Amino acid sequence: MRLLEQLKQRREQLGLRQEDMELRIGMKRQQYQRLEAGGNPRLNTLDLVAQGLEGEILFVPREHLREVKALLQQSLKGASKPTSFPGASSDSVTSESVPTNEVESPWDGILD
Repeated sequence: MRLLEQLKQRREQLGLRQEDMELRIGMKRQQYQRLEAGGNPRLNTLDLVAQGLEGEILFVPREHLREVKALLQQSLKGASKPTSFPGASSDSVTSESVPTNEVESPWDGILD
């Protein structure tokens, strides 16, 4: 699934309309509509949209891509066993602290 499709799916998952993005990030409906329809946004625009959709944009080095995919799959499946990260403190995020929803995740396939 393409990134712009995932943004739309996330917006819908949050119960937001395109018009709601103006209140969240100051982007007019028409501008946001063009973005979802296949626009070519700048990085700072994507960052702003991600914040408005309660998300983050991350850079993942290729050598860690497999580990990140596995972690995302594990959290999406609602694994009950805590996941530890190499070098992470005991305060780090575990799979138990990542909420899972019955709604299809907009992040499915993001790293494929």
